[in-house]
Amino acid sequence: MTDNELLQAMSKMLEPIRVDIQEMKSDIKVLKEDVQVLKEDVQVLKEDVQVLKEDVQVLKEDVQVLKEDVDGLKKDMTGLKKEVTCLKKDMDEVKHRVKKIEVTLETNVLPRLGDIEACYTSTFERYRTSVEEHEAMKRDISVLQCVVMQHSEALHKIS
Repeated sequence: MTDNELLQAMSKMLEPIRVDIQEMKSDIKVLKEDVQVLKEDVQVLKEDVQVLKEDVQVLKEDVQVLKEDVDGLKKDMTGLKKEVTCLKKDMDEVKHRVKKIEVTLETNVLPRLGDIEACYTSTFERYRTSVEEHEAMKRDISVLQCVVMQHSEALHKIS
């Protein structure tokens, strides 16, 4: 076999390897394109994930603020509950005292006021009559004084 034949034989033997290499090159080119698309997709995903991370961070901060607000509201509510409990207790005491006052007014004060009114009315009637009599006596005394003075003058002239 000559060198040329040998080279041709080797070339024929290498032909399937060349075809395979060509196919591999073609496949690698497709893979490279696919990898490039995947890289671009991954980059987009990374950007989206970064945006999501930022959004989640903002949400975490908002939730923390809400938690603090809720804690403040809980404390306020606890204080309000204590105050309402005190107010209820005070209100019960006030109700009890008002009831006592009502009973005292009903059983003691109102009957006494009725007695005082009756006494005042009868005393008023007596004094009104006495005042009228007193005024009449003043007039009579005044008339008597005039008559006594006239009689005294007349007696004085006679003596």
